Amino acid sequence: MTDFARHWTLDPAVTFLNHGSFGACPKPVLEAQQELRAELEREPVDFMSRHWERRMDAARAELGRFVGADPDDLAFVANATTGVNTVLRSLDFSAGDELVVTDHEYNASHNALRYAAGRAGARIVVVRIPLPLASPDEVVDAVLGGVTPRTRLVLIDHVTSATGLVFPLERIVPALRERGVETLVDGAHAPGMLPLSLASLGAAFYTGNSHKWMCTPKGSALLYVRPDQQPRIHPLSISHGANSPRTDRSRFRLEFDFTGTQDPSAFLAVPAAIRFMGSLLPGGWDELRARNRALAIRARAILCDALAIDPPAPEAMVGSLASVPLPPRSPDPMLPPLATDPIMTELYERRRIEVLASIWPESPKRVLRVSAQIYNCEDQYRQLASALSEILAETGRD
Repeated sequence: MTDFARHWTLDPAVTFLNHGSFGACPKPVLEAQQELRAELEREPVDFMSRHWERRMDAARAELGRFVGADPDDLAFVANATTGVNTVLRSLDFSAGDELVVTDHEYNASHNALRYAAGRAGARIVVVRIPLPLASPDEVVDAVLGGVTPRTRLVLIDHVTSATGLVFPLERIVPALRERGVETLVDGAHAPGMLPLSLASLGAAFYTGNSHKWMCTPKGSALLYVRPDQQPRIHPLSISHGANSPRTDRSRFRLEFDFTGTQDPSAFLAVPAAIRFMGSLLPGGWDELRARNRALAIRARAILCDALAIDPPAPEAMVGSLASVPLPPRSPDPMLPPLATDPIMTELYERRRIEVLASIWPESPKRVLRVSAQIYNCEDQYRQLASALSEILAETGRD
């Protein structure tokens, strides 16, 4: 690990190359969260009744500046899966409607789409994105090719989970709107990894985790809803805001800001995370994102050399995650697609290396994904490449 690792509580005995799965919160941000919790518990009524709204407004304002959105168009949610469910459970679909999704979509979000479609009798259209792929054009063509006059919504990743690809949303979202189709973006990995301007992107709905690449505490994420769509969207928990007589805030604000008693410290610690992570390098967040991306690209090159393969996607589609296909192995009929591949356990148990390896539903059948955060260094990926080569050689690359 780099010297920056001192800011985290990560186990030094583990080569941690899987920041993307659950993030990792640095010590100063955890300390800020604990101070908020202590303040809350000293006088819960005072905190929740007199200060909650003001503190939430301030945190949302800083988040809005970070992701390029009007704070009034943002709501705090626990995670991106909650954000996806919030939108899908709010929208009304009918029998015969088509809902488009790619085969790279995160399983939890895909399940939410299946649930919404099943209740309405709508049809899910799954478009295939090849892997390897040569150009972002293949993503654009595949998504737009799945749209018909019956399409009501497209659910699409900004950064895919299993494959770590950055999809060209700046091309896809406007093209869908020209066809009268709205977009729900599953941006679980994007905040903190990519520079965002949600208002300019134009998607009707965008949800993303803060706890991953922004390094906030677990349980903090954002939901952006374009102003014209806000009357349609309601929180999963309907609470006091639904019939509040207040007129100083939008109904969207009133419904989402308080959905029942909960620990708000993860949300309120978002500004501390933005400031801390932005202070680690002289160039702030721009330099941090660039450094992590460069390290992810270098890590991919090291792994491709070890596996004697070509990179599976253009560098333009790499953020702070990078994936490589692994040699096929005999399938386990008990494991569903996108389940973790057994080599993930082998690497951890034998070498204490933490990565993500997934079973892929089509060729290449197996994908290994690494993350690059500021506490990582190039030598860690060389350790992974060595361990990977050893395990594959033992198993005959099967």
